[in-house]
Amino acid sequence: MKHWHRLSALAFTALLLAGGALRAQQPTPSPSPAPATDQAGNEQTIDQILAGEEEVLSGEGYSYDPAGRRDPFVSLLARTQNKQSATPRPEGVPGLLIDEIDIQGIFQLKGRWFAQVQTSNKEKSYLIQEGDHLYDGDVVSITRNEVTFKQVVNDPSVIKPFREVVKKLNPES
Repeated sequence: MKHWHRLSALAFTALLLAGGALRAQQPTPSPSPAPATDQAGNEQTIDQILAGEEEVLSGEGYSYDPAGRRDPFVSLLARTQNKQSATPRPEGVPGLLIDEIDIQGIFQLKGRWFAQVQTSNKEKSYLIQEGDHLYDGDVVSITRNEVTFKQVVNDPSVIKPFREVVKKLNPES
């Protein structure tokens, strides 16, 4: 039994030595010579890399054509917080947001319903009627006590790209 252990230990040692000898015989690849560059070339390359990193970090390093899809590089949380667009809204009724108006009065004139709406900052009021286009939707209908809007929703998690908003003349009732 002792001989068996000695033989296996000798065989193991021989294998280790043989493996080391094989590695020693293989030629090691010589490193390729580095391209000759001067200090100014290295500084220019570093400046280009840093400028590219600054572009990417500032959000200018990529462009994306959504073609009707959501931009995957824009946070889903930010879309609910950033309701203002980069372009200024037009004046008058086309510049009104549905969420920013309150119904002040509804009346009928020559068979047509009109609603008087006031902006949330209470600076101006406007008359709207069925079919008017607002900044984020349209006036669908006006009845004696309420105005129904079709508001455009830019939310990829909903099936319909719009929602119905009903504003009442007397919200308490």
